[in-house]
Amino acid sequence: MNVLILGSGGREQALAWKISRSPLVQKTYIAPGNAGQLPGCENIAVSISDFGAVADVIRKHAIDMVVVGPEAPLVDGITDYLSAQEDLKALHIIGPSKAGAQLEGSKDFAKDFMARHNIPTAKHRTFISATLEEAKAYLLTEERPPYVLKADGLAAGKGVLIIDSYEEACAAMEEMLGGKFGDAGNRVVVETFLSGIECSLFVLTDGHDYTLLPMAKDYKRIGEGDTGLNTGGMGAVSPVPFADEAFLKKVEERIVVPTIKGLEAEGIDYKGFVFIGLINVQGEPYVIEYNCRMGDPETEVVMLRIKGDLVPALLSLKEGTLHSHKLVEEDFHASTVVAVSGGYPEDFKKGFPISGIGADTDTSVVFHAGTKTGDDHVLTSGGRVLAVSAIGDTLSEALAKSYERLSCIHYEGIYYRRDIGQDVLK
Repeated sequence: MNVLILGSGGREQALAWKISRSPLVQKTYIAPGNAGQLPGCENIAVSISDFGAVADVIRKHAIDMVVVGPEAPLVDGITDYLSAQEDLKALHIIGPSKAGAQLEGSKDFAKDFMARHNIPTAKHRTFISATLEEAKAYLLTEERPPYVLKADGLAAGKGVLIIDSYEEACAAMEEMLGGKFGDAGNRVVVETFLSGIECSLFVLTDGHDYTLLPMAKDYKRIGEGDTGLNTGGMGAVSPVPFADEAFLKKVEERIVVPTIKGLEAEGIDYKGFVFIGLINVQGEPYVIEYNCRMGDPETEVVMLRIKGDLVPALLSLKEGTLHSHKLVEEDFHASTVVAVSGGYPEDFKKGFPISGIGADTDTSVVFHAGTKTGDDHVLTSGGRVLAVSAIGDTLSEALAKSYERLSCIHYEGIYYRRDIGQDVLK
């Protein structure tokens, strides 16, 4: 079979790395992809926001299965569009319908969904520009800072603000409702801050049954010690030691099962991945957010830890046989450390040559994220440039391999956090 993976980041590289290894797959295409070269994979230059062009690629290359990597095309309805093409009825799409993608596309929808199905999450209220003064008054009802403000729509991972000062929170609310995040900030969700340690759970579902993927923990802040601005993700580790069997049982019973049953009860077509951002508050799990796709950079460690072939489980979503495909985790640990452009997540320059990436091994792989091919060099082309990943018998061993390889990689302005995983080790 031929597989098309939509996207250009480290997540899509990791998916391609895993899927292309399946004996069931003849050729893996990545659209548009990046400068990372994987055996059996080929890039196709096409805009994934142009659904008609994507459909033409599917026809031209006789694609059997499409895996949608990023959230934007899902929220915009690419699954619905491709499903409506008469000549593509046999196509298998990994990614929910537009209705299902609202779990990520609208934080207000997601919070209301959780309330309808008694899924534990932080208390919240949603405001629009006309209710700005109400929002400021509501902030005063919070027992204590910090204040959590979330743009309702997609904001490229930058729409969540955690602010310690009431005055600054009011100013931020004005900016958000005034257009700071464009249409994504037309509605702002104010949440009660939850104190705990976060982790990421990934669920593969056909809308009826589900199977769990390895858990991971990512690091969103740009600065060491989890300081500074939020980013798309500076690194990740898997497994997560504090997410033990007792905690995971609570997560399944209180969160995963109600989520899948809730989607089914509301008649929402959902075949694909559900990311559940969790926080462990003194042993009790709460949902921070949903995503309608795999996370990045968590995918880079999760794919390393899935034992055997992932493709049969993906195919089972179409066949309705997911109940017979339980994914098995490898016993080893995995880490990824993200090298970013200088200045990210704010303004940064790109187009710098990258040296020292070297060859992948059985225990270390560099997943390209924001790269492109130059005349004689791989060049930086995004904020997050490379996800340097490794496995080891222990987390310390995996991290040592990631950092050892990073020490050989150079480009102007390279920056990466040197404390990924240290909180877990402690």
